Amino acid sequence: MKQPDSSLLGKPTRYPDRYDASLLFPIARMKQREPLGLGEKLPFLGADLWTAFELSWLGARGKPQVSLAHITVPCESMNIIESKSLKLYLNSFNNTRFADAAEVSATLRADLSEAVWRGGPVQSSVGVKLVLPDVFDREPIYELDGLGLDRMELDCDRYTPAPEFLCSAAQEEPVSEVLTSNLLRSNCPVTGQPDWGSVQISYFGPQIDQAGLLRYIVSFRNHQGFHEDCVERMFMDIMQRCQPHKLSVYARYTRRGGLDINPFRTSFPQALPANVRHARQ
Repeated sequence: MKQPDSSLLGKPTRYPDRYDASLLFPIARMKQREPLGLGEKLPFLGADLWTAFELSWLGARGKPQVSLAHITVPCESMNIIESKSLKLYLNSFNNTRFADAAEVSATLRADLSEAVWRGGPVQSSVGVKLVLPDVFDREPIYELDGLGLDRMELDCDRYTPAPEFLCSAAQEEPVSEVLTSNLLRSNCPVTGQPDWGSVQISYFGPQIDQAGLLRYIVSFRNHQGFHEDCVERMFMDIMQRCQPHKLSVYARYTRRGGLDINPFRTSFPQALPANVRHARQ
């Protein structure tokens, strides 16, 4: 499997404008999961919710068409797709003719499914939903629901992941809470560029110390990790340190290169959150 440092991230790149599925660059999830103690049997469910804001192709008569695309990648898949390679792949549609939006959607689904399952059996298809211009105004903007942790005034001095900040009231009655923060920041492990995000933690179990949780979120500020890795690290640290009965972690990262990535991980079966952008996206 290809390594991140052999991708086109941070390198001068010629942008292709003819369809080319070979541009997709899968990266094995297991490389990021092994340091977290994760094996083939995962302790969570979920998916990575992508939004592509820069998708265009030529119609059957050569007239340009535009669309948004919502892409759902199951977390059980073998690979993630390096984001710049996805941007290059989408750009390869620009001067390529397709019969209609349905053909574009089917092509995206087939190519992306092959890439994320490469090296293993395909267990489920990548989800693709195109949003055409006549319904652009139905795309809402919502902030993450929950009690905002950022209201607290506290000292922060750790900027690499510090799970020791996490603790819970193990001797008290369990509670159900949804907590949010807009202070998540991490960095691309290849280019070092900052990735800005918001995070929502939903749980049922011993009450989590909110000050410690906010300090923990802030501690990702100088961490180098892909979006998916950061959310899985958060999930595992909270589960191990706070021992909730149920836990979901959902992060929405701001877009780069016309793409945003929003990983969701949960300890129990439930519907995926709606892929709805917030103000910073």
